[in-house]
Amino acid sequence: MALTEPGVAKRPPREAVLADLPEKPPETLTDKPASHRWNWLLCAPALAILVLAASGPLLIVAVYSFLAPGSFGGVSWQFSTEGWFRVFFSRDIFEPEIVSLNAAHATIFWRSISLAFQTTVICAILGFPTAWFIATRPQGSREIWLFLITIPFWTNLLIRTFAIQEVIRNQGLINTIFIRTGIIDAPIQMMYTDFAILLGMAYVFLPLMVLPLFAAMDKLDMRLLEAGYDLYASRWQVLKEIVFPLVKPGFIAGSILVFIPAIGAYVTPRLLGGGRNMMLGNLIELQFGQGRNWPLGAALALTLLIIVLAALIAYIRVINRDEGRQNG
Repeated sequence: MALTEPGVAKRPPREAVLADLPEKPPETLTDKPASHRWNWLLCAPALAILVLAASGPLLIVAVYSFLAPGSFGGVSWQFSTEGWFRVFFSRDIFEPEIVSLNAAHATIFWRSISLAFQTTVICAILGFPTAWFIATRPQGSREIWLFLITIPFWTNLLIRTFAIQEVIRNQGLINTIFIRTGIIDAPIQMMYTDFAILLGMAYVFLPLMVLPLFAAMDKLDMRLLEAGYDLYASRWQVLKEIVFPLVKPGFIAGSILVFIPAIGAYVTPRLLGGGRNMMLGNLIELQFGQGRNWPLGAALALTLLIIVLAALIAYIRVINRDEGRQNG
């Protein structure tokens, strides 16, 4: 028998108290205010733009890739996979039964992926010290340095590419200085080469690497570096074991921001590479223009989209793997 203190009333059991409480009716859609039920209509303009401006044109390109080319451009509404076939293979002019790998397209694919990768690496090498310099400045002067980094975006891409052209052409700034100082006797051919394209794209896309790196470094706790030095770590060890792992998300984000537009670049390869050093963007434009083969151009565009999606999937997997290691 449970003992109770004198003068203290015995409390009823918990089950009896809960039984006396009124039951709360379950919430239904009709219990919510009418305004909440129609909130999804606020997304209607964005959804309409997404469908009409993004999904719609993409669907048209996908349909065109499975049609036959028209006689004078456009498409002929006949189902055909010849566009996709010619992305990777080619037929002999005199004997169409003879099929071989399309060496020209393979070269352009390799040049596009290679130059985009090299551009990403160069931007990472140059962007890391630049972002580190800005992140270690006093708080009041960081905005000034970031302002200077964003100044190139004020100028049209075409004008910036022409500026690079004036620097590296045969009568440009570099060759003029080298010739007048006696270093070389004849101008160095830099225009219309892969080097010119690489230089131009690195100059254009470098800010897209600096800004994500700075965002990651700005959150870096500098006391971790001091702790590393207190434990007799060298500068390289601190950089490798502390700084690089913490700013890795900035590296990955910057690499995606540089690689994706670089692999589909059109203006810079067109002006600095000429007609002999085409990239995927130039090849697609050629098929829709002078080539008058819209199905092939559409298939090439979708192939470029698949490459970009593969890069994004790789990025997501790396991020998820890193988060799993941190949580584990």
